[in-house]
Amino acid sequence: MRKFILLSVVVILFTATKVTAQNGDYNTSSSYTTAVGVKFYPGAISVKHFVGDNKAVEGLAYFWNRGFRVTGLYEIHGDINDVAGLKWYIGPGAHVGFYSSKYGGGSSIGVDGVLGLDYKIEGAPINLSLDWQPSFEFANNYGNGFTGGWGGFGVRYTF
Repeated sequence: MRKFILLSVVVILFTATKVTAQNGDYNTSSSYTTAVGVKFYPGAISVKHFVGDNKAVEGLAYFWNRGFRVTGLYEIHGDINDVAGLKWYIGPGAHVGFYSSKYGGGSSIGVDGVLGLDYKIEGAPINLSLDWQPSFEFANNYGNGFTGGWGGFGVRYTF
């Protein structure tokens, strides 16, 4: 599993660097174009890339002891005028997950939302985020419905 995670990180870093090099810098209100790092709770690899002035896409690959979940988010960012580098964001997304438990294995598919804060440390290639990511499960072996326990604190390296 550790080799898989390491390989995933290397592929994500290579892809993010390649996309940034090919697309060049956007003239965005963000102080960075791409960021790669980790999100804590439950634990994810995170890649965020701005695709317009205030719009970004974020990919998350969550790993935990009984499975993994991949989430894609589309985020709309807005400035918070009193604090340089601080933005709020909101947006929709979707996920698919695979897991196992003592009762057997399964999968989950659903839609997500995200609401959070994004802070780029001035003068350093570091981005911090804190968000809540509620989701609604459509296909889950243990029941469908609302799940409010996703999201967390992110630390990323910016390009």
